[in-house]
Amino acid sequence: MSKAWLAHYDPGIPEHAEVARFTSLVQMFEAAVARFQDRPAFSSMGRELSYSGLDKASAHLAHHLREVLKLQPGDRVAIMLPNLLQYPIAFFGVVRAGLVVVNVNPLYTAPELTHQLRDSGAKTIIVLENFCATLQEALRHVEVPNVIVTRVGDELGRSKGMLTNLLVHHVRKLVPPWNMGGTQRWRRIVTRGAAVGAPQVEVGREDIALLQYTGGTTGPAKGAILTHGNVLANALILGTWFAAIGAERRETYLVALPLYHALALICQVIHRFILGGCGVLIANPRDLDCLVAEMQRHRFRSLAGVPSLYQALSQHPGIRKVDFSETAVCCSGGAPLPPAIAEAWGAATGLPIIDGYGLTEVAGVAVMNPFGQREPRGGIGFPVCSTEIEIRRDDGSLAVPDEPGEIHVRGPQVMRGYYNQPEETARVLDSRGFLATGDIAAMDAEGYITLVDRKKDMAIVSGFNVYPSEIDDVLLRHPGIREAAAVAVPDARLGETILACVVRCDPDLTEAAVIAHARASLTGYKVPRRVIFLDALPKTPVGKVLRRALREMVTELGGTPSDISTKPAHS
Repeated sequence: MSKAWLAHYDPGIPEHAEVARFTSLVQMFEAAVARFQDRPAFSSMGRELSYSGLDKASAHLAHHLREVLKLQPGDRVAIMLPNLLQYPIAFFGVVRAGLVVVNVNPLYTAPELTHQLRDSGAKTIIVLENFCATLQEALRHVEVPNVIVTRVGDELGRSKGMLTNLLVHHVRKLVPPWNMGGTQRWRRIVTRGAAVGAPQVEVGREDIALLQYTGGTTGPAKGAILTHGNVLANALILGTWFAAIGAERRETYLVALPLYHALALICQVIHRFILGGCGVLIANPRDLDCLVAEMQRHRFRSLAGVPSLYQALSQHPGIRKVDFSETAVCCSGGAPLPPAIAEAWGAATGLPIIDGYGLTEVAGVAVMNPFGQREPRGGIGFPVCSTEIEIRRDDGSLAVPDEPGEIHVRGPQVMRGYYNQPEETARVLDSRGFLATGDIAAMDAEGYITLVDRKKDMAIVSGFNVYPSEIDDVLLRHPGIREAAAVAVPDARLGETILACVVRCDPDLTEAAVIAHARASLTGYKVPRRVIFLDALPKTPVGKVLRRALREMVTELGGTPSDISTKPAHS
Protein backbone atom coordinates (compact mmCIF):
# COMPACT_ATOMS: atom_id res chain seq x y z
CA MET A 1 0.00 0.00 0.00
CA SER A 2 1.26 3.49 -0.89
CA LYS A 3 1.46 5.72 2.20
CA ALA A 4 1.61 9.10 0.51
CA TRP A 5 0.30 10.72 3.67
CA LEU A 6 3.63 10.22 5.48
CA ALA A 7 5.18 13.08 3.49
CA HIS A 8 2.64 15.47 5.01
CA TYR A 9 3.19 14.69 8.68
CA ASP A 10 4.50 17.50 10.87
CA PRO A 11 8.33 17.56 11.04
CA GLY A 12 9.74 14.87 13.28
CA ILE A 13 6.56 12.79 13.48
CA PRO A 14 7.44 9.16 12.66
CA GLU A 15 5.46 6.61 10.71
CA HIS A 16 5.11 4.38 13.76
CA ALA A 17 4.52 5.30 17.39
CA GLU A 18 6.09 3.35 20.23
CA VAL A 19 2.82 1.57 21.09
CA ALA A 20 4.47 -1.25 23.08
CA ARG A 21 5.98 1.13 25.64
CA PHE A 22 3.82 -0.35 28.43
CA THR A 23 2.55 -3.87 28.95
CA SER A 24 -0.76 -2.74 30.46
CA LEU A 25 -2.68 0.22 31.82
CA VAL A 26 -1.62 -0.94 35.28
CA GLN A 27 2.07 -0.58 34.42
CA MET A 28 1.38 2.77 32.74
CA PHE A 29 -0.42 4.02 35.87
CA GLU A 30 2.35 2.92 38.21
CA ALA A 31 5.03 4.53 36.02
CA ALA A 32 3.14 7.84 35.87
CA VAL A 33 2.54 7.90 39.63
CA ALA A 34 6.22 7.19 40.34
CA ARG A 35 7.28 9.97 37.99
CA PHE A 36 4.69 12.66 38.80
CA GLN A 37 3.50 11.79 42.32
CA ASP A 38 3.52 15.37 43.66
CA ARG A 39 1.76 16.89 40.66
CA PRO A 40 -1.98 17.47 40.46
CA ALA A 41 -3.58 14.79 38.27
CA PHE A 42 -7.13 16.16 38.20
CA SER A 43 -9.06 19.20 39.34
CA SER A 44 -12.80 19.47 39.94
CA MET A 45 -14.89 22.21 41.52
CA GLY A 46 -11.77 23.87 42.93
CA ARG A 47 -10.40 20.67 44.48
CA GLU A 48 -7.19 19.03 43.22
CA LEU A 49 -6.29 15.34 43.32
CA SER A 50 -2.58 14.57 43.08
CA TYR A 51 -1.04 11.57 41.35
CA SER A 52 -0.14 10.14 44.77
CA GLY A 53 -3.65 10.83 46.09
CA LEU A 54 -5.13 9.07 43.08
CA ASP A 55 -2.76 6.17 43.71
CA LYS A 56 -3.95 5.80 47.32
CA ALA A 57 -7.68 6.14 46.63
CA SER A 58 -7.70 3.82 43.61
CA ALA A 59 -5.67 1.23 45.57
CA HIS A 60 -8.34 1.23 48.29
CA LEU A 61 -11.04 0.69 45.69
CA ALA A 62 -9.08 -2.04 43.90
CA HIS A 63 -8.51 -3.81 47.23
CA HIS A 64 -12.22 -3.63 48.07
CA LEU A 65 -13.29 -4.99 44.68
CA ARG A 66 -10.98 -8.00 44.88
CA GLU A 67 -10.60 -8.77 48.58
CA VAL A 68 -14.00 -7.76 49.96
CA LEU A 69 -16.38 -8.24 47.01
CA LYS A 70 -14.30 -11.20 45.75
CA LEU A 71 -14.50 -10.18 42.11
CA GLN A 72 -12.37 -12.30 39.81
CA PRO A 73 -10.04 -11.25 36.95
CA GLY A 74 -12.11 -10.26 33.93
CA ASP A 75 -15.31 -9.50 35.88
CA ARG A 76 -17.08 -6.38 34.63
CA VAL A 77 -17.62 -3.25 36.70
CA ALA A 78 -19.99 -0.56 35.40
CA ILE A 79 -19.13 3.10 36.06
CA MET A 80 -22.11 5.46 35.93
CA LEU A 81 -20.51 8.80 36.79
CA PRO A 82 -20.20 12.30 35.30
CA ASN A 83 -16.87 14.16 35.21
CA LEU A 84 -16.10 14.23 38.92
CA LEU A 85 -12.92 13.24 40.77
CA GLN A 86 -14.63 9.95 41.54
CA TYR A 87 -14.40 8.92 37.89
CA PRO A 88 -10.59 8.62 37.54
CA ILE A 89 -10.43 6.95 40.96
CA ALA A 90 -13.08 4.45 39.85
CA PHE A 91 -11.53 3.84 36.44
CA PHE A 92 -8.00 3.21 37.68
CA GLY A 93 -9.28 1.28 40.70
CA VAL A 94 -11.14 -1.14 38.45
CA VAL A 95 -8.19 -1.48 36.07
CA ARG A 96 -5.71 -2.03 38.92
CA ALA A 97 -7.93 -4.81 40.24
CA GLY A 98 -7.58 -6.66 36.93
CA LEU A 99 -11.25 -6.07 36.11
CA VAL A 100 -13.06 -4.72 33.05
CA VAL A 101 -14.58 -1.22 32.92
CA VAL A 102 -18.07 -0.84 31.45
CA ASN A 103 -18.71 2.87 30.88
CA VAL A 104 -22.34 3.92 31.30
CA ASN A 105 -23.94 7.19 30.24
CA PRO A 106 -25.35 8.66 33.49
CA LEU A 107 -28.31 10.07 31.55
CA TYR A 108 -29.49 6.67 30.34
CA THR A 109 -33.09 5.72 30.93
CA ALA A 110 -33.89 2.55 32.84
CA PRO A 111 -34.45 0.44 29.66
CA GLU A 112 -31.12 1.59 28.18
CA LEU A 113 -29.31 0.90 31.43
CA THR A 114 -30.98 -2.49 31.78
CA HIS A 115 -29.74 -3.57 28.35
CA GLN A 116 -26.16 -2.52 29.00
CA LEU A 117 -25.98 -4.14 32.43
CA ARG A 118 -27.51 -7.37 31.15
CA ASP A 119 -25.40 -7.50 27.98
CA SER A 120 -22.12 -6.83 29.79
CA GLY A 121 -22.85 -9.10 32.73
CA ALA A 122 -21.65 -6.44 35.17
CA LYS A 123 -21.06 -7.77 38.69
CA THR A 124 -20.74 -4.32 40.26
CA ILE A 125 -21.83 -0.78 39.47
CA ILE A 126 -20.35 2.47 40.82
CA VAL A 127 -23.04 5.14 40.55
CA LEU A 128 -23.63 8.76 41.52
CA GLU A 129 -26.57 9.02 43.91
CA ASN A 130 -28.34 11.40 41.52
CA PHE A 131 -28.94 8.42 39.19
CA CYS A 132 -29.87 5.80 41.77
CA ALA A 133 -33.59 6.07 41.00
CA THR A 134 -32.89 5.03 37.40
CA LEU A 135 -30.64 2.21 38.58
CA GLN A 136 -33.31 1.04 41.03
CA GLU A 137 -35.78 0.73 38.15
CA ALA A 138 -33.25 -1.13 36.01
CA LEU A 139 -32.46 -3.59 38.82
CA ARG A 140 -36.03 -4.82 38.69
CA HIS A 141 -35.11 -6.44 35.39
CA VAL A 142 -31.42 -7.35 35.75
CA GLU A 143 -29.30 -8.50 38.67
CA VAL A 144 -26.12 -6.65 39.67
CA PRO A 145 -24.81 -8.07 42.97
CA ASN A 146 -22.88 -5.00 44.17
CA VAL A 147 -23.85 -1.32 44.12
CA ILE A 148 -21.38 1.33 45.27
CA VAL A 149 -22.95 4.78 45.71
CA THR A 150 -21.15 8.11 45.76
CA ARG A 151 -22.36 11.69 46.16
CA VAL A 152 -21.25 14.80 44.31
CA GLY A 153 -19.24 16.21 47.20
CA ASP A 154 -17.53 13.00 48.31
CA GLU A 155 -14.09 13.99 46.96
CA LEU A 156 -14.25 17.72 47.70
CA GLY A 157 -12.98 17.64 51.29
CA ARG A 158 -14.99 17.37 54.48
CA SER A 159 -16.47 20.88 54.81
CA LYS A 160 -16.94 21.66 51.12
CA GLY A 161 -18.17 18.15 50.47
CA MET A 162 -20.86 18.32 53.15
CA LEU A 163 -22.00 21.73 51.93
CA THR A 164 -22.09 20.54 48.31
CA ASN A 165 -24.11 17.46 49.19
CA LEU A 166 -26.62 19.53 51.17
CA LEU A 167 -26.95 21.92 48.23
CA VAL A 168 -27.43 19.11 45.72
CA HIS A 169 -29.99 17.29 47.89
CA HIS A 170 -32.02 19.96 49.59
CA VAL A 171 -31.61 23.20 47.63
CA ARG A 172 -31.29 22.13 44.01
CA LYS A 173 -33.14 18.84 44.65
CA LEU A 174 -31.10 16.90 42.11
CA VAL A 175 -31.44 13.51 43.80
CA PRO A 176 -34.76 11.76 43.07
CA PRO A 177 -35.98 9.45 45.86
CA TRP A 178 -34.53 5.95 45.83
CA ASN A 179 -34.39 2.97 48.13
CA MET A 180 -32.05 0.08 47.41
CA GLY A 181 -30.96 -2.24 50.17
CA GLY A 182 -27.39 -3.45 50.51
CA THR A 183 -25.66 -0.53 48.81
CA GLN A 184 -22.11 0.40 49.80
CA ARG A 185 -20.90 3.94 50.41
CA TRP A 186 -17.96 5.27 48.37
CA ARG A 187 -16.34 7.22 51.22
CA ARG A 188 -16.12 4.18 53.48
CA ILE A 189 -14.25 2.31 50.74
CA VAL A 190 -11.72 4.87 49.50
CA THR A 191 -10.85 6.62 52.79
CA ARG A 192 -9.97 3.74 55.11
CA GLY A 193 -7.47 4.76 57.78
CA ALA A 194 -4.86 2.12 57.10
CA ALA A 195 -3.12 2.29 53.75
CA VAL A 196 -3.63 -0.74 51.54
CA GLY A 197 -1.84 -1.67 48.37
CA ALA A 198 -3.57 -2.48 45.14
CA PRO A 199 -3.83 -6.23 44.52
CA GLN A 200 -1.02 -7.75 42.52
CA VAL A 201 -2.58 -8.69 39.19
CA GLU A 202 -1.18 -10.18 36.03
CA VAL A 203 -2.56 -8.10 33.18
CA GLY A 204 -1.18 -7.97 29.65
CA ARG A 205 -1.76 -6.07 26.46
CA GLU A 206 -4.25 -8.64 25.16
CA ASP A 207 -6.44 -8.58 28.27
CA ILE A 208 -9.71 -6.66 28.08
CA ALA A 209 -9.68 -3.20 29.65
CA LEU A 210 -13.01 -1.80 28.44
CA LEU A 211 -16.37 -2.81 27.09
CA GLN A 212 -17.15 0.49 25.40
CA TYR A 213 -20.73 0.53 24.16
CA THR A 214 -21.67 1.99 20.83
CA GLY A 215 -24.99 2.21 19.01
CA GLY A 216 -25.86 -0.55 16.54
CA THR A 217 -27.08 -0.06 13.00
CA THR A 218 -29.55 -2.83 13.76
CA GLY A 219 -30.73 -3.74 17.21
CA PRO A 220 -29.44 -2.58 20.61
CA ALA A 221 -26.05 -1.11 21.51
CA LYS A 222 -22.97 -3.32 21.17
CA GLY A 223 -19.95 -3.50 23.45
CA ALA A 224 -16.68 -2.88 21.63
CA ILE A 225 -13.95 -5.02 23.22
CA LEU A 226 -10.96 -2.75 23.82
CA THR A 227 -7.84 -4.37 25.24
CA HIS A 228 -5.14 -2.74 27.33
CA GLY A 229 -3.08 -2.71 24.14
CA ASN A 230 -5.83 -0.98 22.13
CA VAL A 231 -6.27 1.78 24.70
CA LEU A 232 -2.56 2.34 25.21
CA ALA A 233 -1.92 2.32 21.46
CA ASN A 234 -4.29 5.20 20.79
CA ALA A 235 -3.03 7.18 23.77
CA LEU A 236 0.60 6.71 22.72
CA ILE A 237 -0.14 7.39 19.05
CA LEU A 238 -1.70 10.71 20.05
CA GLY A 239 1.28 11.44 22.31
CA THR A 240 3.51 11.03 19.26
CA TRP A 241 1.21 13.12 17.05
CA PHE A 242 1.02 15.89 19.67
CA ALA A 243 4.81 15.99 19.97
CA ALA A 244 4.67 18.65 17.25
CA ILE A 245 3.37 21.08 19.91
CA GLY A 246 5.63 19.96 22.74
CA ALA A 247 3.38 17.38 24.36
CA GLU A 248 6.05 16.34 26.87
CA ARG A 249 5.73 19.57 28.84
CA ARG A 250 3.67 19.81 32.00
CA GLU A 251 0.22 21.04 31.15
CA THR A 252 -3.34 21.66 32.24
CA TYR A 253 -6.06 20.45 29.90
CA LEU A 254 -9.81 20.95 29.91
CA VAL A 255 -12.08 17.87 29.98
CA ALA A 256 -15.51 19.10 28.91
CA LEU A 257 -16.48 15.92 27.05
CA PRO A 258 -17.92 13.13 29.21
CA LEU A 259 -15.42 10.59 30.48
CA TYR A 260 -17.74 7.68 29.66
CA HIS A 261 -16.98 8.55 26.01
CA ALA A 262 -13.79 7.13 24.45
CA LEU A 263 -12.78 10.49 23.01
CA ALA A 264 -12.43 12.06 26.47
CA LEU A 265 -11.24 9.01 28.39
CA ILE A 266 -8.60 7.70 25.99
CA CYS A 267 -7.70 10.61 23.73
CA GLN A 268 -7.53 13.15 26.54
CA VAL A 269 -7.16 11.62 29.99
CA ILE A 270 -5.03 8.51 29.41
CA HIS A 271 -2.96 10.29 26.75
CA ARG A 272 -2.24 13.25 29.05
CA PHE A 273 -1.90 11.13 32.20
CA ILE A 274 1.14 9.43 30.67
CA LEU A 275 2.69 12.89 30.23
CA GLY A 276 1.97 14.17 33.74
CA GLY A 277 -0.88 16.52 32.84
CA CYS A 278 -3.68 17.84 35.05
CA GLY A 279 -7.22 17.41 33.75
CA VAL A 280 -9.77 20.04 34.73
CA LEU A 281 -13.00 18.03 34.91
CA ILE A 282 -16.22 19.75 33.83
CA ALA A 283 -19.17 17.93 35.37
CA ASN A 284 -21.86 19.68 33.32
CA PRO A 285 -20.60 21.33 30.11
CA ARG A 286 -24.18 22.22 29.15
CA ASP A 287 -24.05 24.88 31.87
CA LEU A 288 -22.12 27.29 29.68
CA ASP A 289 -21.84 30.00 32.33
CA CYS A 290 -20.08 27.62 34.73
CA LEU A 291 -17.96 26.14 31.94
CA VAL A 292 -16.74 29.55 30.79
CA ALA A 293 -16.10 30.60 34.40
CA GLU A 294 -13.93 27.49 34.82
CA MET A 295 -12.10 28.30 31.60
CA GLN A 296 -11.41 31.79 32.94
CA ARG A 297 -9.84 30.30 36.11
CA HIS A 298 -7.26 28.16 34.32
CA ARG A 299 -4.58 28.59 31.70
CA PHE A 300 -5.06 25.35 29.82
CA ARG A 301 -2.84 24.05 27.06
CA SER A 302 -5.43 22.00 25.21
CA LEU A 303 -9.12 21.29 25.01
CA ALA A 304 -11.31 18.98 22.97
CA GLY A 305 -14.95 19.28 22.04
CA VAL A 306 -17.65 18.45 19.57
CA PRO A 307 -18.63 21.11 17.01
CA SER A 308 -21.80 22.09 18.85
CA LEU A 309 -19.76 22.89 21.99
CA TYR A 310 -17.38 25.12 20.05
CA GLN A 311 -20.35 26.84 18.45
CA ALA A 312 -22.03 27.52 21.80
CA LEU A 313 -18.80 28.74 23.39
CA SER A 314 -17.99 31.06 20.51
CA GLN A 315 -21.35 32.78 21.05
CA HIS A 316 -20.93 33.15 24.82
CA PRO A 317 -20.03 36.71 25.88
CA GLY A 318 -17.53 35.49 28.47
CA ILE A 319 -15.34 33.61 26.01
CA ARG A 320 -13.41 36.75 25.11
CA LYS A 321 -12.29 37.05 28.74
CA VAL A 322 -10.63 33.63 28.71
CA ASP A 323 -6.82 33.71 28.70
CA PHE A 324 -5.80 31.54 25.74
CA SER A 325 -2.15 32.59 25.86
CA GLU A 326 -0.97 29.06 26.75
CA THR A 327 -3.48 27.19 24.60
CA ALA A 328 -1.65 25.25 21.91
CA VAL A 329 -4.43 23.17 20.41
CA CYS A 330 -8.20 22.90 20.19
CA CYS A 331 -9.36 19.54 18.81
CA SER A 332 -12.74 18.59 17.44
CA GLY A 333 -14.28 15.17 17.01
CA GLY A 334 -17.51 13.24 17.30
CA ALA A 335 -19.09 14.89 14.26
CA PRO A 336 -17.97 16.68 11.08
CA LEU A 337 -16.77 20.22 11.82
CA PRO A 338 -18.69 22.78 9.75
CA PRO A 339 -16.42 25.55 8.45
CA ALA A 340 -18.76 28.18 9.86
CA ILE A 341 -18.18 26.91 13.41
CA ALA A 342 -14.40 26.86 12.94
CA GLU A 343 -14.56 30.42 11.62
CA ALA A 344 -16.74 31.60 14.51
CA TRP A 345 -14.36 30.02 17.04
CA GLY A 346 -11.38 31.62 15.34
CA ALA A 347 -13.05 35.02 15.38
CA ALA A 348 -13.88 34.72 19.09
CA THR A 349 -10.58 33.27 20.32
CA GLY A 350 -7.95 33.67 17.60
CA LEU A 351 -7.39 29.90 17.67
CA PRO A 352 -7.86 27.29 14.94
CA ILE A 353 -9.63 23.98 15.51
CA ILE A 354 -7.85 20.77 14.51
CA ASP A 355 -10.41 18.32 13.16
CA GLY A 356 -10.08 14.55 13.24
CA TYR A 357 -11.98 11.33 12.77
CA GLY A 358 -12.40 8.23 14.83
CA LEU A 359 -14.90 5.88 16.41
CA THR A 360 -15.33 3.75 19.48
CA GLU A 361 -14.14 0.66 17.63
CA VAL A 362 -10.67 2.18 17.19
CA ALA A 363 -10.42 3.41 20.79
CA GLY A 364 -10.70 7.01 19.66
CA VAL A 365 -8.82 8.47 16.71
CA ALA A 366 -7.67 7.12 13.33
CA VAL A 367 -7.35 10.26 11.20
CA MET A 368 -6.32 13.82 12.12
CA ASN A 369 -5.18 17.03 10.54
CA PRO A 370 -1.54 17.92 11.22
CA PHE A 371 -0.94 20.86 13.56
CA GLY A 372 1.37 22.56 11.08
CA GLN A 373 -1.17 22.59 8.26
CA ARG A 374 -0.82 25.96 6.59
CA GLU A 375 -4.25 26.28 5.01
CA PRO A 376 -7.49 24.66 6.19
CA ARG A 377 -8.47 21.95 3.72
CA GLY A 378 -11.94 21.15 5.02
CA GLY A 379 -11.30 17.43 5.53
CA ILE A 380 -10.57 15.13 8.43
CA GLY A 381 -6.83 14.85 7.73
CA PHE A 382 -4.30 12.05 7.28
CA PRO A 383 -4.04 8.62 8.92
CA VAL A 384 -2.24 9.03 12.24
CA CYS A 385 0.94 7.15 13.17
CA SER A 386 0.86 3.34 13.07
CA THR A 387 -2.46 3.48 11.22
CA GLU A 388 -3.45 2.42 7.72
CA ILE A 389 -6.54 3.57 5.88
CA GLU A 390 -8.05 2.00 2.78
CA ILE A 391 -10.95 3.48 0.84
CA ARG A 392 -12.85 0.60 -0.71
CA ARG A 393 -15.60 0.25 -3.26
CA ASP A 394 -18.68 -1.87 -2.53
CA ASP A 395 -17.02 -4.86 -4.23
CA GLY A 396 -14.03 -4.62 -1.88
CA SER A 397 -11.56 -3.24 -4.43
CA LEU A 398 -9.55 -0.12 -3.65
CA ALA A 399 -10.98 3.20 -4.79
CA VAL A 400 -8.81 5.45 -6.93
CA PRO A 401 -7.78 8.90 -5.60
CA ASP A 402 -10.75 11.21 -5.00
CA GLU A 403 -13.26 8.38 -5.50
CA PRO A 404 -15.70 7.97 -2.57
CA GLY A 405 -15.73 4.64 -0.80
CA GLU A 406 -16.01 3.07 2.64
CA ILE A 407 -13.27 3.83 5.18
CA HIS A 408 -11.40 0.74 6.42
CA VAL A 409 -8.94 1.10 9.30
CA ARG A 410 -6.07 -1.14 10.43
CA GLY A 411 -3.82 -0.46 13.39
CA PRO A 412 -2.97 -1.48 16.96
CA GLN A 413 -5.92 0.55 18.27
CA VAL A 414 -8.60 -1.45 16.40
CA MET A 415 -10.91 -3.35 18.75
CA ARG A 416 -10.85 -7.11 19.16
CA GLY A 417 -14.55 -7.32 18.25
CA TYR A 418 -18.04 -6.90 19.69
CA TYR A 419 -18.77 -8.58 23.00
CA ASN A 420 -20.83 -11.76 22.53
CA GLN A 421 -21.60 -10.79 18.92
CA PRO A 422 -19.47 -12.97 16.62
CA GLU A 423 -21.63 -12.33 13.55
CA GLU A 424 -21.40 -8.57 13.94
CA THR A 425 -17.67 -8.88 14.55
CA ALA A 426 -17.19 -10.92 11.37
CA ARG A 427 -19.21 -8.37 9.44
CA VAL A 428 -16.85 -5.47 10.28
CA LEU A 429 -13.42 -7.10 10.79
CA ASP A 430 -11.77 -8.85 7.84
CA SER A 431 -9.00 -11.47 7.76
CA ARG A 432 -6.34 -8.77 7.24
CA GLY A 433 -7.32 -6.92 10.40
CA PHE A 434 -9.11 -4.02 8.68
CA LEU A 435 -12.21 -2.57 10.31
CA ALA A 436 -15.10 -1.57 8.04
CA THR A 437 -16.38 1.68 9.51
CA GLY A 438 -19.47 2.18 7.34
CA ASP A 439 -18.39 5.79 6.78
CA ILE A 440 -17.89 7.10 3.27
CA ALA A 441 -14.89 9.26 2.39
CA ALA A 442 -12.53 10.13 -0.44
CA MET A 443 -8.74 10.09 -0.22
CA ASP A 444 -6.74 12.24 -2.63
CA ALA A 445 -3.37 11.37 -4.17
CA GLU A 446 -1.54 12.85 -1.15
CA GLY A 447 -3.46 10.66 1.29
CA TYR A 448 -5.66 13.49 2.57
CA ILE A 449 -9.15 12.29 3.53
CA THR A 450 -12.45 14.12 3.21
CA LEU A 451 -15.58 12.67 4.77
CA VAL A 452 -18.44 12.34 2.27
CA ASP A 453 -21.20 10.62 4.22
CA ARG A 454 -21.68 8.82 7.49
CA LYS A 455 -22.99 5.45 8.46
CA LYS A 456 -26.21 4.67 6.67
CA ASP A 457 -29.14 6.33 8.39
CA MET A 458 -27.11 7.34 11.47
CA ALA A 459 -27.55 10.75 13.01
CA ILE A 460 -25.05 12.68 15.12
CA VAL A 461 -26.70 14.86 17.76
CA SER A 462 -24.30 17.04 19.76
CA GLY A 463 -21.49 14.67 18.88
CA PHE A 464 -23.34 11.51 19.95
CA ASN A 465 -24.28 8.72 17.55
CA VAL A 466 -28.01 8.15 17.31
CA TYR A 467 -29.34 5.13 15.45
CA PRO A 468 -32.91 5.47 14.11
CA SER A 469 -33.70 1.76 14.50
CA GLU A 470 -33.52 2.13 18.29
CA ILE A 471 -35.95 5.05 18.20
CA ASP A 472 -38.26 3.20 15.81
CA ASP A 473 -38.45 0.33 18.26
CA VAL A 474 -39.52 2.62 21.10
CA LEU A 475 -42.10 4.48 19.00
CA LEU A 476 -43.70 1.30 17.70
CA ARG A 477 -44.45 0.22 21.25
CA HIS A 478 -47.05 2.98 21.52
CA PRO A 479 -50.53 1.50 20.96
CA GLY A 480 -51.56 4.50 18.88
CA ILE A 481 -48.73 4.13 16.32
CA ARG A 482 -48.96 1.83 13.32
CA GLU A 483 -45.67 2.65 11.63
CA ALA A 484 -42.73 4.85 12.55
CA ALA A 485 -39.37 5.87 11.17
CA ALA A 486 -36.90 8.32 12.68
CA VAL A 487 -34.69 10.46 10.45
CA ALA A 488 -32.06 13.13 11.06
CA VAL A 489 -32.69 16.75 10.09
CA PRO A 490 -30.11 19.58 10.15
CA ASP A 491 -30.00 21.76 13.24
CA ALA A 492 -27.96 24.95 13.53
CA ARG A 493 -27.09 24.37 17.19
CA LEU A 494 -26.83 20.59 17.60
CA GLY A 495 -25.69 19.62 14.11
CA GLU A 496 -28.66 17.31 13.68
CA THR A 497 -31.82 16.47 15.56
CA ILE A 498 -34.32 13.63 15.28
CA LEU A 499 -37.60 13.88 13.39
CA ALA A 500 -40.16 11.11 13.85
CA CYS A 501 -42.33 10.13 10.88
CA VAL A 502 -45.43 8.41 12.23
CA VAL A 503 -48.45 6.64 10.77
CA ARG A 504 -51.26 6.68 13.34
CA CYS A 505 -53.80 4.01 14.14
CA ASP A 506 -55.26 6.35 16.76
CA PRO A 507 -56.41 9.51 14.94
CA ASP A 508 -56.34 11.48 18.20
CA LEU A 509 -52.66 10.82 18.85
CA THR A 510 -50.77 14.10 19.26
CA GLU A 511 -47.20 15.16 18.71
CA ALA A 512 -46.80 15.85 22.43
CA ALA A 513 -47.94 12.33 23.31
CA VAL A 514 -45.46 10.76 20.90
CA ILE A 515 -42.56 12.81 22.29
CA ALA A 516 -43.56 12.03 25.89
CA HIS A 517 -43.68 8.32 25.05
CA ALA A 518 -40.17 8.47 23.54
CA ARG A 519 -38.78 10.44 26.46
CA ALA A 520 -39.80 7.68 28.89
CA SER A 521 -37.38 5.22 27.27
CA LEU A 522 -34.69 7.28 25.54
CA THR A 523 -31.83 9.54 26.60
CA GLY A 524 -32.61 13.19 25.91
CA TYR A 525 -30.49 13.62 22.78
CA LYS A 526 -32.24 10.63 21.16
CA VAL A 527 -35.77 11.94 21.73
CA PRO A 528 -37.44 13.30 18.55
CA ARG A 529 -37.78 17.08 18.60
CA ARG A 530 -40.72 17.05 16.18
CA VAL A 531 -43.21 14.59 14.74
CA ILE A 532 -44.71 14.35 11.25
CA PHE A 533 -47.96 12.39 10.83
CA LEU A 534 -48.20 10.66 7.46
CA ASP A 535 -50.67 8.40 5.67
CA ALA A 536 -47.93 5.89 4.79
CA LEU A 537 -44.16 5.51 4.88
CA PRO A 538 -42.25 5.11 1.61
CA LYS A 539 -40.91 1.55 1.29
CA THR A 540 -38.93 -0.72 -1.00
CA PRO A 541 -40.73 -3.55 -2.82
CA VAL A 542 -39.84 -5.89 0.02
CA GLY A 543 -41.26 -3.54 2.64
CA LYS A 544 -38.16 -1.82 4.00
CA VAL A 545 -38.67 1.83 4.96
CA LEU A 546 -36.80 4.25 2.69
CA ARG A 547 -35.31 6.73 5.15
CA ARG A 548 -33.46 8.47 2.36
CA ALA A 549 -36.82 9.16 0.70
CA LEU A 550 -38.14 10.54 3.98
CA ARG A 551 -35.19 12.89 4.29
CA GLU A 552 -35.65 14.03 0.72
CA MET A 553 -39.33 14.61 1.41
CA VAL A 554 -38.49 16.83 4.36
CA THR A 555 -36.22 18.90 2.12
CA GLU A 556 -38.75 19.13 -0.72
CA LEU A 557 -41.58 20.18 1.56
CA GLY A 558 -39.79 23.06 3.17
CA GLY A 559 -36.99 21.72 5.29
CA THR A 560 -38.51 22.23 8.74
CA PRO A 561 -40.85 19.90 10.58
CA SER A 562 -43.32 22.64 11.40
CA ASP A 563 -43.88 23.27 7.70
CA ILE A 564 -44.84 19.70 6.89
CA SER A 565 -46.57 18.34 9.96
CA THR A 566 -49.82 17.64 8.09
CA LYS A 567 -48.56 16.80 4.62
CA PRO A 568 -48.69 13.27 3.23
CA ALA A 569 -45.69 11.18 2.25
CA HIS A 570 -44.68 10.51 -1.32
CA SER A 571 -45.00 6.86 -2.24
